[in-house]
Amino acid sequence: MRASASNTAFEQLSRRRQLPAQFYREPRFEVRRAVRITETPSFQKRTQPTRAETPNEVSFGPFRLLAAQFLLLEGDKPVPLGSRALEILIALLERPGELVTKEELMDLIWPNVFVEPANLSVHISALRRALRDGREGNRFIINIPGRGYRFVASIKVSMREG
Repeated sequence: MRASASNTAFEQLSRRRQLPAQFYREPRFEVRRAVRITETPSFQKRTQPTRAETPNEVSFGPFRLLAAQFLLLEGDKPVPLGSRALEILIALLERPGELVTKEELMDLIWPNVFVEPANLSVHISALRRALRDGREGNRFIINIPGRGYRFVASIKVSMREG
């Protein structure tokens, strides 16, 4: 009798696995959560200036960064650049000549989100490509292996009343 009881249970399990999920009549627990929409700290971090006096324009080489407009120009033409790469450029330009560690950049660009360090490398590469870094005598960003990046070109900061 025991063998037939276990065979019956096994047959039931086998049949059950073959049926689509919509045919199962198992009890479900409904969990309702209150959804609260608030401004997240990461949103505030990206949209609020980090300093009381944020420069309107930072110039380096043939480029001009208009941080308030989130725009990089070469001469008067916009440079096609992704938002993450532009955020990295802004972070590096806030501390010219200083080492900005990979961890600091990851925390600034992807706050409260886990991403692979390779993502940072991809966006740095896109930024260097857009700036033509290492070509035509241009040198803007250097890598400190295993530590981070440094913006090495001379910059000109202008504060304009607008």
